Amino acid sequence: MMISTKGRYALRMLLDLAEHQNCGYVALKDIAERQNISKKYLEQIIPILNKSNVLITTRGSQGGYRLAKTPDKYTVGDILRFTEGSLAPVDCLINDPVQCERSGECATLPIWQGLYRVINEYLDSITLQDILDMQKEKHANDYII
Repeated sequence: MMISTKGRYALRMLLDLAEHQNCGYVALKDIAERQNISKKYLEQIIPILNKSNVLITTRGSQGGYRLAKTPDKYTVGDILRFTEGSLAPVDCLINDPVQCERSGECATLPIWQGLYRVINEYLDSITLQDILDMQKEKHANDYII
């Protein structure tokens, strides 16, 4: 499984919004600048996130974006599923129940199902708030003498 640029950039964008949640609405150009991502590319991700009710948007000179919920309500798994679709490691797991004609006798299906379960459990166990907390802790241990 390979996470696309769209998924990685969406995660970085939402992390940026989580980090600046107390600043009100955040302009897309500011996110693009801080994250070193093309504003045009972020503009392509916005409709996906809007459709998923992840963002609140406003127009005008003070316009921009902010998270619809608090950072602890968004998991990395959810964000990647919004942008990537399924996180299934093989095509036969994209549909539930498995629709592969070989699923009844497939010796490898349990392996892929186990991997899929581990991927989802891991990514669903990490929230945007967790990542912010990890970053804060990492920087708190940076001592300069």
